[in-house]
Amino acid sequence: MSIGTIKKVAGPLVIAEGMRDANMYDVVRVSNQRLIGEIIEIHGDEASVQVYEETSGLGPGEPVESMEVPLSVELGPGLITSIYDGIQRPLDDIMKISGNNLKRGVEVPSLKRDKVWEFVPTVKVGDEVENGDFLGNVQETIVVQQRIMVPYGIKGTVKEIKAGSFRVEDVIAVITTPDGDKEVTMMQKWPVRKGRPYLRKLPPSMPLVTGQRVIDTFFPIAKGGVAAVPGPFGSGKTVIQHQLAKWAEADIVVYIGCGERGNEMTDVLNEFPELKDPKTGQSLMERTVLIANTSDMPVAAREASIYTGITIAEYFRDMGYSVALMADSTSRWAEALREMSGRLEEMPGEEGYPAYLGSRLAQFYERAGHVISLGKDGREGALSVIGAVSPPGGDISEPVSQATLRIVKVFWGLDSALAYKRHFPAINWLTSYSLYLDNLGKWFDENVADEWMKDRQKLMSLLQEESELEEIVKMVGMDALSSHDRLKMEAARSIREDFLHQNSFHEIDTYTSLKKQLLMMKLVIAFYEQSLEALEQGQGIQGLIKMPVRERIGRYKYTHEDALDQEYEATCKDLAEQIANLKGKED
Repeated sequence: MSIGTIKKVAGPLVIAEGMRDANMYDVVRVSNQRLIGEIIEIHGDEASVQVYEETSGLGPGEPVESMEVPLSVELGPGLITSIYDGIQRPLDDIMKISGNNLKRGVEVPSLKRDKVWEFVPTVKVGDEVENGDFLGNVQETIVVQQRIMVPYGIKGTVKEIKAGSFRVEDVIAVITTPDGDKEVTMMQKWPVRKGRPYLRKLPPSMPLVTGQRVIDTFFPIAKGGVAAVPGPFGSGKTVIQHQLAKWAEADIVVYIGCGERGNEMTDVLNEFPELKDPKTGQSLMERTVLIANTSDMPVAAREASIYTGITIAEYFRDMGYSVALMADSTSRWAEALREMSGRLEEMPGEEGYPAYLGSRLAQFYERAGHVISLGKDGREGALSVIGAVSPPGGDISEPVSQATLRIVKVFWGLDSALAYKRHFPAINWLTSYSLYLDNLGKWFDENVADEWMKDRQKLMSLLQEESELEEIVKMVGMDALSSHDRLKMEAARSIREDFLHQNSFHEIDTYTSLKKQLLMMKLVIAFYEQSLEALEQGQGIQGLIKMPVRERIGRYKYTHEDALDQEYEATCKDLAEQIANLKGKED
């Protein structure tokens, strides 16, 4: 064991000497208070330690002890429903020891050691097993069945397997390997900076359905894809993250509150247990892991919180689950990198961020993906990552936004102008994009309707034409437009107000199925195309704009799922009749 002494303290950075036997990324305990830290640089026998707790009061000469293991997370039953800090310490257990204020140097195990779990084996003595094979199951919550896997690096024959009630550290199986017998518990450890291995990555071919119309129809994200949500303060980043956590088609949600305000994590903590999961009818918390490292917690631990979260997410991906990870926000994480880089006196890059900012972001995002997991059964798992970015003043030309955009395939650009108009989600349809569209278009056409992509393109064209016409309207006024252009403007308004605007707090409108999204698109297109036909037959534009059926089209989003077809048919019939009546009056 390597024990050195503190030479210098600079905020969260501690320089320790006498650390010749220590390794990069080893966990260390700093001073007699045993603060947790991680070695991030070594020069000779001097180690630079990033301390994940408040360092005030530390002084030279105090001991620094290397634990000789990298920063790791504990993986096993007990993860779901937990709320951890950035280095996977359970906040509920810390509270029992230190009260409402975090005390320094508190050591608590990440997984509860006294809790008993019911283990049901799925293999028998004599079976051949390898990395990633299932040994058995633990029903962790009503919703989530945790599969206990053979730890990485173990391959051999099952010599002993037990069934019954065990704690996470109890031996549940013995596997005979070429290197001797290995005991297996329900818990395994994994270093956070190293991605968990898999057999191979699959190309993105299925969408992660979110029930948010602007996302699913216009800018979809693939299962196993990566998306960025940049936007200024108050534009609704957190609400979008919450909506995706609630409604996205994922079996497990890992939500990382990285450097955001504490009240946002409090909202998650208060809301999620009360929210009913639409798929299971149980509390949403029954399939969620929360990692909180809020703005008043140690800055350096933000850096670890992102890695802690994605390692836990990879563990559930390896079981064959679809996992959605929300990181709110990577800007705060980058600020922690900048702080440490400055303390280390490294050569700064743009705006003081370290020169390696882009590669660190890429290392994080590339751990997402749709993969075939290790194990003989060839199961598929997916890990989708959605990262919020908080550029100062909403200026996405700053380094974190730009580095993120070079990596991610989906950009949901939030617009403060839309947010101030109370248009939510405030995703700007003219600046956002999804590079998965070409791959996913085939899936939508085959699984929803073969005209999905065609209808989507019609809506997108109308919105783009509207933005061009708006320039003319600003200069010469609406009356200068031709009837055809006026109709385009009205159809685009209908797309914006009836289709793209979605109320997160309305019990029906908060989630829209793909079938309903298709029918809503068809109603807007039907209004535009039938009105265009009437215009060409000499009908006046004012009558078409003022048809009462337009309000019915707008209200279609509040229709219950079981009445969709009936209401759609009735609205189409109503539209045809009202256009015919207008023609009759003209005649």
